[in-house]
Amino acid sequence: MSTSPTEETVLAALSKGEEWALDNLFRAHYTYLCQAVFRVLGDRNLAEDLVQEVFYEVWRKRATLTINQSLRAYLKRAAVNRTLNYIRDQRLIVDDESAMPFDLASDQVGAVAQLEAEELQTQIEAAISDLPERCRLIFGLSRFEEMSNKEIAAQLAISVKTVENQMTKALRLLREKLTPYMMMVLLVLFEALLVIVSQPTTVG
Repeated sequence: MSTSPTEETVLAALSKGEEWALDNLFRAHYTYLCQAVFRVLGDRNLAEDLVQEVFYEVWRKRATLTINQSLRAYLKRAAVNRTLNYIRDQRLIVDDESAMPFDLASDQVGAVAQLEAEELQTQIEAAISDLPERCRLIFGLSRFEEMSNKEIAAQLAISVKTVENQMTKALRLLREKLTPYMMMVLLVLFEALLVIVSQPTTVG
């Protein structure tokens, strides 16, 4: 039975110019990195282009790479940095897609609740995509990349006050769009709970 090579093995092979090592990195991390960049830019094609550039740079600098963390963490940081560089180069202040402050996944919810949670996740993603570009970018860097308001302001060459205002705007827009749907979800879950409670229990 073949086993996956360790990160140390992949890095050693990469530094020697062995192409299978780059292919291994690409297969293991490409989709994850595209998702990370897409959450910031909201453009899938652009996200793929930027991530491909990250792998090109890794290959170009393979002989001198120094990585003191996990490969995934290193590649994500490289992808985020390239995204921020792109924003600065294009003078874009796009909106970031922000995660909502609640967790939708739970192994303990019933089938009805799980379906509602999945639908709610879809609604959240749609609401995030509809945010103005500046809100989406700033909110995304805050929630997905865990950057402080000061760090975001420095990266985008804007004031901390502007970051705060855009965060407030993003939260308000998401709340306005999602509140009606949330009320419907709560009603469905409440009705499902009533059905469960009304069912007779059996003692084994």
